[in-house]
Amino acid sequence: MTIEQRHAVLEASGVVAGYAGKNILQQLDLHIHAGEIYALLGANGAGKTTTLNLFLGFLAPRAGQVRVAGIDPARQSDAARRNLAYIPENVALYEHLSARENVAYLLHLAGQPAATDAIDRALGAAGLAATAFDRRVAGFSKGMRQKVAIALALARKVPALLLDEPTSGLDPQATTEFNRLLGVLRAEKVAILMVTHDLLSAADVADRIGFLDAGRLREEVAATGDERFDVRALHRRYGGIAA
Repeated sequence: MTIEQRHAVLEASGVVAGYAGKNILQQLDLHIHAGEIYALLGANGAGKTTTLNLFLGFLAPRAGQVRVAGIDPARQSDAARRNLAYIPENVALYEHLSARENVAYLLHLAGQPAATDAIDRALGAAGLAATAFDRRVAGFSKGMRQKVAIALALARKVPALLLDEPTSGLDPQATTEFNRLLGVLRAEKVAILMVTHDLLSAADVADRIGFLDAGRLREEVAATGDERFDVRALHRRYGGIAA
């Protein structure tokens, strides 16, 4: 194991995993560090959701190891999840509660209660308008719900964030704002894993992009220079893998 691997916040090493006797992931090696945004792309069935389930402790690997901040989520799921925030494609919040009440209640459930002013700072840092703090989230757009979830991650100060198709259903302006929020979390040294089909959004924000195909990480590309990624080359690679 390299020094970089030992210091990874999210780690999968030689992982084989699947369901009902069928292996989905084949020797997956993935290491994501503090202050890094990693985008994992792949076609349906490639193993993206299985990867998230491993880190969340919903699935144990058949071979290899998975770690969240050094903790095995299959053996110590509660301890691992205390180091994680997870934002699914459709953010689940308590519809009858306000944005502020949702964050306060979810912090309480996590055993990390916070004062109202701290919650308000987190909501503001997540880009939610102050006029929405006391509004019930039942009328919130997907982008606004994501801001509440980001505020919760900021308030909890967890070292890792998992995102499932975060820009699906967002318009370009909301996608740009969401990517800005990921930059805020990167500056807070959060390790971020986003699984997505949205190559353009990934290229805008990710430090590394990995291409998952039939359960194997076929290629990783790191951002370099002012242009970060050659988007046309990425399209050719992703198109060949996803076909």
